[in-house]
Amino acid sequence: MKKLLIGAHTSAAGGAPNALFEGQEIGATTIQLFTSNQKQWHGRTIDAEEIKTWNSALKETGISHIMSHASYLINLGSPKHDVLSKSRQAFKHELERCHQLDLAYLNFHPGAALDSTPEQCLDVIIESLLTLKDLAHSGPTRLLFEATAGQGSCVGHTFEQLGYLTSQLKGKLPIGVCIDTCHIFAAGYDIRTKEAWDTVLKQFDHIVGLEHLYALHLNDSVKPLGSRVDRHAPLGQGEIGIEAFKVVMTHPKLRDLPKYLETPDGPELWKKEIALLRKFAA
Repeated sequence: MKKLLIGAHTSAAGGAPNALFEGQEIGATTIQLFTSNQKQWHGRTIDAEEIKTWNSALKETGISHIMSHASYLINLGSPKHDVLSKSRQAFKHELERCHQLDLAYLNFHPGAALDSTPEQCLDVIIESLLTLKDLAHSGPTRLLFEATAGQGSCVGHTFEQLGYLTSQLKGKLPIGVCIDTCHIFAAGYDIRTKEAWDTVLKQFDHIVGLEHLYALHLNDSVKPLGSRVDRHAPLGQGEIGIEAFKVVMTHPKLRDLPKYLETPDGPELWKKEIALLRKFAA
């Protein structure tokens, strides 16, 4: 039986290796982190000393399948030229840092249409990513579109949009999808029971292809089904309910995927939730 890959978005304050040690403290076997300040356009550089410490911490903690979360400022589909230019530059630097740290995945919100159409936005996202073709193939990191809640003008909340993005890029870039349970529920996909999950996975497979599903963000939802509002809640304390997460840990199509908690109460809660998810899997 494969090692269960469960973790959370841990803090890299004081250097990326600290995110690994926080992961170890909460009983994680995988983590997600910010490689740089997610609220600043200008990303930091990672020096040789930090890479050395990082590699040593990797060996010590045994944590694998590590995922970076790109900055929230980045909008690869922006209709505004200056924002698009800054977004492409910031994303390029993010991918470079991911390669430096040998990260498995770079997770990012596809983009927001603002005053353009969703279709135009999707095409600009594709164009943005194709400018990074050579860089994307120069390291181990796979780019994962995060399924969004569809708040405001954000794209990536329907399987059709995710399917369009992946179909246009597969074979050209190492691409994939990360499903966030809160987001897809808020976007209108019911995942509260085994039957509901089966229906959603069948839809995903038909429209996107399960071979493109690489990871899961596990979050309950404060807001109801189809609300299009992204508000995370602790597992079992929101509108989705605990049954959905029992299914995630036992479903043959989901059990072995890496899972990252982004629930709101931090390390103390994550420690309990990781233990709970392990219990479900057993």
